Amino acid sequence: MIVTIDMGVARNIHRDRIRTARTSALAALDVAYMRAQEQGADTTTIVAQKQELRDAPADPAIDAATTPAELKAVWNPLLGASPYTP
Repeated sequence: MIVTIDMGVARNIHRDRIRTARTSALAALDVAYMRAQEQGADTTTIVAQKQELRDAPADPAIDAATTPAELKAVWNPLLGASPYTP
């Protein structure tokens, strides 16, 4: 029996995993942003990281992935540990 993977479905599942993972990452950055504002510190890096997380599901590498292995490799480190690593 040959198993085939529908890459379109796999891409959508991967995007959903990114969206789930970014929820807690964005919450942590919100706290860091508020603390930085209270202290009068520069928030430029935090703002850039938040935007990077918002853009993560639209990463062109997701659409470019032609195999499950390539798709699994598309994981932004800001999201935390990849769900694909044991």
